[in-house]
Amino acid sequence: MTLPEALKALVLGGIEGLTEFLPVSSTGHLLLVGHFLGFESKGKSFEVLVQLGAILAILLVYAKKIISIVLGLRDDPKARRFVLAVLLAFLPAAIVGALAHSLIKEVLFNPLIVCTMLIAGGLVLLAVDDLAPKPRFDDAMDMPIGTAFLVGLCQCLAMVPGVSRSGATIVSAMLFGASKRAAAEFSFFLAMPTMAGAFAYDLFKNYKLLDFNDTMLIVIGFVAAFISGLFVVRGFLQFVSKHGFIFFAWWRIVVGVAGLAGLYLTR
Repeated sequence: MTLPEALKALVLGGIEGLTEFLPVSSTGHLLLVGHFLGFESKGKSFEVLVQLGAILAILLVYAKKIISIVLGLRDDPKARRFVLAVLLAFLPAAIVGALAHSLIKEVLFNPLIVCTMLIAGGLVLLAVDDLAPKPRFDDAMDMPIGTAFLVGLCQCLAMVPGVSRSGATIVSAMLFGASKRAAAEFSFFLAMPTMAGAFAYDLFKNYKLLDFNDTMLIVIGFVAAFISGLFVVRGFLQFVSKHGFIFFAWWRIVVGVAGLAGLYLTR
């Protein structure tokens, strides 16, 4: 492992943690930045496996609430219903991800697709921030089970890099009646099984391709993702509650346009 490779892994891991829980597409950012840095991972596994750092960051931040939910499973119907809602929302992505794993990586992990989806998703965020219906609930644990399943179906759109897993789940939850804060928090909880499942499945499919050098780069990216993810998880809910998603919408559009310009100039 060379120093330039380690620095690239550090930068990309930091980007993963900063963007995983924002509606801007972490995988899209990793693919785009990695393309211009000349970073290539075997089987595109780095981009998936470093998500473990972000998973641990959200587990740490929400540890108290997670423990409370787990302890309440026996006696608290609300806790049981919430866990069921999260698991049902996770199910569509688990099925589609397993069936389309090769197609996603071989065809859709493409910088041009990423840029296009970043711009399109930014325009959607601009519209939803203004047009979303009046919220019917302000607590993620109050999301109806049927609504959670619909959010899970919408999460499947994020199989296309650049769409954004958090963006798809937050936007759909808002359209189905969640407040901005409840939508973002449900997206956090849904990220746990979704990202853990993606990590486990990708590792199972590609572990034979990875050598010591690849593993060390993933470890560096994992640590960077964990540290940067902590900062985002702690501040994101408060930010969107006050300011909405306008900033992230324009962020997506600017990055997408800049990416297209970069691809044009370097072709």
